[in-house]
Amino acid sequence: MRFSEDKLALLTCSDLVARRIHIWQPEQPRAVILAIHGGMAHAGDYVTPALYFRAHGIATVSFDMCGHDGKKRVDIPGFDSFLDDAELFLQWVKRHYPGLPIFVMGHSMGALIATHLGLARFAGDADIKGFILSSPYYVNAIKVPKVLLLLSDFLAKVFPTMKVPLGSLTEVLTHDRGIIARHVADEKDNVRATEVTVRFAAALTSAQSGLASRLPAWRFPVFGVVAGDDKLADAAASQAMLASISPALLEYHFYPDNYHENFNELNRDKIFGQILHWLDGLLEAPRGSQPEGPASAI
Repeated sequence: MRFSEDKLALLTCSDLVARRIHIWQPEQPRAVILAIHGGMAHAGDYVTPALYFRAHGIATVSFDMCGHDGKKRVDIPGFDSFLDDAELFLQWVKRHYPGLPIFVMGHSMGALIATHLGLARFAGDADIKGFILSSPYYVNAIKVPKVLLLLSDFLAKVFPTMKVPLGSLTEVLTHDRGIIARHVADEKDNVRATEVTVRFAAALTSAQSGLASRLPAWRFPVFGVVAGDDKLADAAASQAMLASISPALLEYHFYPDNYHENFNELNRDKIFGQILHWLDGLLEAPRGSQPEGPASAI
Protein backbone atom coordinates (compact mmCIF):
# COMPACT_ATOMS: atom_id res chain seq x y z
CA MET A 1 0.00 0.00 0.00
CA ARG A 2 1.17 3.53 -0.75
CA PHE A 3 1.75 4.60 2.86
CA SER A 4 2.80 1.28 4.42
CA GLU A 5 -0.63 0.69 5.91
CA ASP A 6 -1.49 -2.74 7.27
CA LYS A 7 -4.98 -2.43 5.83
CA LEU A 8 -7.56 0.01 4.53
CA ALA A 9 -11.25 0.42 5.35
CA LEU A 10 -14.07 2.83 4.56
CA LEU A 11 -15.93 5.34 6.73
CA THR A 12 -19.38 6.47 5.62
CA CYS A 13 -19.29 10.16 6.48
CA SER A 14 -22.05 12.61 7.33
CA ASP A 15 -22.54 13.48 3.63
CA LEU A 16 -22.95 9.73 2.93
CA VAL A 17 -19.65 9.61 1.02
CA ALA A 18 -17.45 6.61 1.91
CA ARG A 19 -13.90 7.82 2.60
CA ARG A 20 -10.75 5.79 3.05
CA ILE A 21 -9.48 4.84 6.50
CA HIS A 22 -5.73 4.15 6.75
CA ILE A 23 -4.79 1.61 9.44
CA TRP A 24 -1.38 0.86 10.94
CA GLN A 25 -1.81 -1.88 13.51
CA PRO A 26 0.39 -4.19 15.58
CA GLU A 27 -0.79 -7.73 16.20
CA GLN A 28 -2.17 -6.99 19.66
CA PRO A 29 -2.53 -3.22 20.14
CA ARG A 30 -2.56 -1.88 23.68
CA ALA A 31 -3.99 1.51 22.65
CA VAL A 32 -5.18 3.27 19.52
CA ILE A 33 -4.42 6.74 18.17
CA LEU A 34 -7.29 8.44 16.33
CA ALA A 35 -5.36 10.79 14.03
CA ILE A 36 -6.81 13.85 12.26
CA HIS A 37 -4.77 15.16 9.36
CA GLY A 38 -3.94 18.74 8.40
CA GLY A 39 -5.35 21.03 5.75
CA MET A 40 -4.56 20.16 2.10
CA ALA A 41 -3.05 16.89 3.38
CA HIS A 42 -4.39 13.33 3.71
CA ALA A 43 -4.50 10.49 6.21
CA GLY A 44 -1.49 8.76 4.66
CA ASP A 45 0.69 11.59 5.99
CA TYR A 46 0.52 9.88 9.38
CA VAL A 47 2.76 7.06 8.12
CA THR A 48 5.83 8.36 10.00
CA PRO A 49 4.36 8.45 13.54
CA ALA A 50 2.15 5.42 12.80
CA LEU A 51 5.09 3.14 11.99
CA TYR A 52 6.93 4.30 15.11
CA PHE A 53 3.99 3.66 17.43
CA ARG A 54 3.09 0.38 15.74
CA ALA A 55 6.56 -0.87 16.75
CA HIS A 56 5.60 0.01 20.36
CA GLY A 57 2.25 -1.77 20.38
CA ILE A 58 -0.01 1.15 19.52
CA ALA A 59 -2.35 1.29 16.51
CA THR A 60 -2.92 4.44 14.47
CA VAL A 61 -6.02 5.05 12.37
CA SER A 62 -6.84 8.08 10.23
CA PHE A 63 -9.29 8.87 7.44
CA ASP A 64 -9.20 11.19 4.41
CA MET A 65 -11.46 14.02 5.47
CA CYS A 66 -14.20 15.88 3.66
CA GLY A 67 -12.83 18.02 0.83
CA HIS A 68 -9.46 16.25 0.87
CA ASP A 69 -10.26 12.94 -0.79
CA GLY A 70 -8.40 13.07 -4.09
CA LYS A 71 -9.16 16.68 -4.90
CA LYS A 72 -6.75 19.35 -6.17
CA ARG A 73 -8.74 22.18 -4.55
CA VAL A 74 -10.04 21.72 -1.01
CA ASP A 75 -13.62 22.79 -0.38
CA ILE A 76 -16.01 22.00 2.47
CA PRO A 77 -19.62 22.96 3.27
CA GLY A 78 -18.51 24.22 6.69
CA PHE A 79 -16.30 23.40 9.68
CA ASP A 80 -19.04 21.29 11.26
CA SER A 81 -18.49 18.73 8.48
CA PHE A 82 -15.13 17.90 10.08
CA LEU A 83 -16.68 17.62 13.55
CA ASP A 84 -19.64 15.50 12.37
CA ASP A 85 -17.32 13.08 10.59
CA ALA A 86 -14.92 12.90 13.54
CA GLU A 87 -17.83 11.81 15.74
CA LEU A 88 -18.64 9.04 13.27
CA PHE A 89 -14.97 8.05 13.16
CA LEU A 90 -14.78 7.86 16.96
CA GLN A 91 -17.71 5.43 16.92
CA TRP A 92 -15.93 3.38 14.23
CA VAL A 93 -12.80 3.26 16.40
CA LYS A 94 -14.78 2.10 19.42
CA ARG A 95 -16.43 -0.68 17.40
CA HIS A 96 -13.17 -1.94 15.94
CA TYR A 97 -11.00 -1.50 19.05
CA PRO A 98 -13.45 -2.21 21.90
CA GLY A 99 -12.12 -1.45 25.34
CA LEU A 100 -8.81 0.02 24.16
CA PRO A 101 -7.66 3.42 25.44
CA ILE A 102 -8.02 6.08 22.72
CA PHE A 103 -5.69 9.02 22.12
CA VAL A 104 -6.64 11.78 19.69
CA MET A 105 -3.80 13.15 17.58
CA GLY A 106 -4.09 16.26 15.43
CA HIS A 107 -1.58 18.19 13.36
CA SER A 108 -2.11 21.77 12.10
CA MET A 109 -5.76 22.04 11.00
CA GLY A 110 -6.19 18.59 12.53
CA ALA A 111 -5.08 20.02 15.88
CA LEU A 112 -7.61 22.85 15.48
CA ILE A 113 -10.33 20.26 14.82
CA ALA A 114 -9.14 18.10 17.73
CA THR A 115 -9.24 21.10 20.06
CA HIS A 116 -12.86 21.81 19.16
CA LEU A 117 -13.68 18.13 19.69
CA GLY A 118 -11.99 18.05 23.11
CA LEU A 119 -13.85 21.16 24.23
CA ALA A 120 -17.27 20.02 23.07
CA ARG A 121 -18.21 16.83 21.23
CA PHE A 122 -15.63 14.53 22.83
CA ALA A 123 -15.79 16.20 26.26
CA GLY A 124 -16.28 13.75 29.12
CA ASP A 125 -15.67 10.63 27.01
CA ALA A 126 -14.01 8.18 29.40
CA ASP A 127 -12.51 6.11 26.55
CA ILE A 128 -10.38 9.06 25.43
CA LYS A 129 -7.25 9.28 27.60
CA GLY A 130 -5.53 12.29 26.05
CA PHE A 131 -4.79 14.51 23.05
CA ILE A 132 -1.59 15.06 21.05
CA LEU A 133 -1.47 18.43 19.28
CA SER A 134 1.24 19.39 16.78
CA SER A 135 1.63 22.91 15.32
CA PRO A 136 -2.01 23.76 16.03
CA TYR A 137 -3.51 26.05 13.42
CA TYR A 138 -4.94 28.48 15.95
CA VAL A 139 -3.66 31.63 14.22
CA ASN A 140 -2.53 32.00 10.61
CA ALA A 141 1.15 32.90 10.15
CA ILE A 142 0.65 33.82 6.48
CA LYS A 143 -0.11 37.49 6.00
CA VAL A 144 -3.44 37.89 4.21
CA PRO A 145 -4.24 41.17 2.40
CA LYS A 146 -6.67 43.25 4.46
CA VAL A 147 -9.06 43.61 1.56
CA LEU A 148 -9.32 39.82 1.28
CA LEU A 149 -10.02 39.53 5.01
CA LEU A 150 -12.75 42.16 4.76
CA LEU A 151 -14.33 40.43 1.78
CA SER A 152 -13.87 36.83 3.00
CA ASP A 153 -17.42 36.28 4.29
CA PHE A 154 -18.93 37.90 1.20
CA LEU A 155 -16.76 35.86 -1.17
CA ALA A 156 -17.49 32.62 0.74
CA LYS A 157 -21.22 33.20 0.19
CA VAL A 158 -21.20 34.54 -3.36
CA PHE A 159 -18.16 32.76 -4.87
CA PRO A 160 -17.64 29.87 -2.43
CA THR A 161 -15.42 27.74 -4.66
CA MET A 162 -13.18 30.57 -5.84
CA LYS A 163 -9.47 29.82 -5.39
CA VAL A 164 -7.59 31.60 -2.60
CA PRO A 165 -4.36 33.17 -3.95
CA LEU A 166 -1.83 31.03 -2.09
CA GLY A 167 1.72 30.23 -3.12
CA SER A 168 3.27 26.80 -2.66
CA LEU A 169 4.57 26.08 0.85
CA THR A 170 5.75 22.52 0.19
CA GLU A 171 9.44 23.44 0.58
CA VAL A 172 8.92 24.89 4.08
CA LEU A 173 6.94 22.07 5.68
CA THR A 174 9.96 19.98 6.76
CA HIS A 175 13.74 19.90 6.41
CA ASP A 176 13.54 16.25 5.31
CA ARG A 177 14.10 16.21 1.54
CA GLY A 178 12.72 12.67 1.27
CA ILE A 179 9.41 13.74 2.81
CA ILE A 180 9.28 16.80 0.53
CA ALA A 181 9.73 14.51 -2.49
CA ARG A 182 6.85 12.37 -1.22
CA HIS A 183 4.65 15.47 -0.85
CA VAL A 184 5.49 16.59 -4.39
CA ALA A 185 4.59 13.14 -5.75
CA ASP A 186 1.32 13.23 -3.79
CA GLU A 187 0.51 16.65 -5.26
CA LYS A 188 1.11 15.40 -8.80
CA ASP A 189 -1.26 12.50 -8.18
CA ASN A 190 -3.90 14.72 -6.50
CA VAL A 191 -3.46 12.75 -3.29
CA ARG A 192 -2.39 16.00 -1.68
CA ALA A 193 -4.23 19.25 -2.51
CA THR A 194 -2.50 22.36 -3.83
CA GLU A 195 -5.38 24.85 -3.67
CA VAL A 196 -8.16 25.91 -1.28
CA THR A 197 -11.46 27.71 -1.78
CA VAL A 198 -12.53 30.91 -0.05
CA ARG A 199 -15.30 28.93 1.68
CA PHE A 200 -12.73 26.55 3.18
CA ALA A 201 -10.52 29.45 4.32
CA ALA A 202 -13.49 31.28 5.85
CA ALA A 203 -14.54 28.12 7.73
CA LEU A 204 -11.10 27.81 9.34
CA THR A 205 -11.01 31.51 10.23
CA SER A 206 -14.40 31.15 11.90
CA ALA A 207 -13.21 28.08 13.84
CA GLN A 208 -10.16 30.01 15.08
CA SER A 209 -12.25 32.94 16.29
CA GLY A 210 -12.90 32.94 20.03
CA LEU A 211 -11.01 29.70 20.66
CA ALA A 212 -8.46 31.34 22.98
CA SER A 213 -11.14 32.27 25.50
CA ARG A 214 -12.40 28.67 25.62
CA LEU A 215 -9.10 26.82 26.13
CA PRO A 216 -8.87 27.42 29.92
CA ALA A 217 -11.88 25.08 30.19
CA TRP A 218 -9.86 22.18 28.68
CA ARG A 219 -10.12 18.97 30.74
CA PHE A 220 -8.05 16.25 28.98
CA PRO A 221 -4.34 15.48 29.39
CA VAL A 222 -2.61 17.00 26.36
CA PHE A 223 0.82 16.71 24.77
CA GLY A 224 1.60 19.84 22.75
CA VAL A 225 4.53 20.32 20.37
CA VAL A 226 5.13 23.61 18.57
CA ALA A 227 7.52 24.33 15.68
CA GLY A 228 9.41 27.60 16.12
CA ASP A 229 10.15 28.22 12.42
CA ASP A 230 6.58 27.63 11.32
CA LYS A 231 5.54 29.43 8.13
CA LEU A 232 1.86 28.40 8.35
CA ALA A 233 0.73 28.48 11.99
CA ASP A 234 1.71 31.33 14.30
CA ALA A 235 4.05 29.67 16.82
CA ALA A 236 3.83 32.43 19.44
CA ALA A 237 0.03 32.31 19.38
CA SER A 238 0.06 28.52 19.69
CA GLN A 239 2.40 28.72 22.69
CA ALA A 240 0.25 31.33 24.41
CA MET A 241 -2.98 29.43 23.83
CA LEU A 242 -1.60 26.08 24.97
CA ALA A 243 -0.19 27.81 28.06
CA SER A 244 -3.76 28.72 29.07
CA ILE A 245 -4.49 25.01 29.66
CA SER A 246 -4.11 23.85 33.26
CA PRO A 247 -0.42 23.01 33.94
CA ALA A 248 -1.56 19.76 35.56
CA LEU A 249 -2.87 18.61 32.18
CA LEU A 250 -0.26 19.95 29.79
CA GLU A 251 3.06 18.54 28.64
CA TYR A 252 4.59 21.03 26.25
CA HIS A 253 7.62 20.92 23.94
CA PHE A 254 9.00 23.64 21.69
CA TYR A 255 11.44 23.08 18.84
CA PRO A 256 12.72 26.46 17.63
CA ASP A 257 14.27 25.23 14.37
CA ASN A 258 11.44 22.97 13.21
CA TYR A 259 9.32 23.81 10.20
CA HIS A 260 5.58 23.17 10.38
CA GLU A 261 5.44 19.37 10.20
CA ASN A 262 6.94 18.17 13.50
CA PHE A 263 6.00 14.56 12.74
CA ASN A 264 7.94 14.69 9.46
CA GLU A 265 10.93 16.67 10.71
CA LEU A 266 14.49 15.35 10.99
CA ASN A 267 14.16 15.18 14.80
CA ARG A 268 10.84 13.32 14.70
CA ASP A 269 12.09 10.21 16.50
CA LYS A 270 13.00 12.36 19.51
CA ILE A 271 9.49 13.84 19.48
CA PHE A 272 7.91 10.40 19.10
CA GLY A 273 9.97 9.16 22.03
CA GLN A 274 8.66 12.00 24.18
CA ILE A 275 5.09 11.25 23.12
CA LEU A 276 5.58 7.54 23.86
CA HIS A 277 6.89 8.32 27.35
CA TRP A 278 3.82 10.52 27.95
CA LEU A 279 1.47 7.84 26.57
CA ASP A 280 3.01 5.13 28.72
CA GLY A 281 2.59 7.31 31.80
CA LEU A 282 -1.11 7.74 31.10
CA LEU A 283 -1.62 4.07 30.28
CA GLU A 284 0.01 3.05 33.54
CA ALA A 285 -1.73 5.68 35.67
CA PRO A 286 -4.64 4.61 37.91
CA ARG A 287 -8.08 5.48 36.55
CA GLY A 288 -8.98 9.10 37.30
CA SER A 289 -5.45 10.26 38.03
CA GLN A 290 -3.73 13.05 36.09
CA PRO A 291 -0.15 13.77 35.06
CA GLU A 292 1.97 15.33 37.80
CA GLY A 293 2.72 18.51 35.90
CA PRO A 294 4.14 20.14 32.78
CA ALA A 295 7.44 19.20 31.20
CA SER A 296 10.04 21.87 30.61
CA ALA A 297 10.14 23.39 27.15
CA ILE A 298 12.96 22.19 24.90
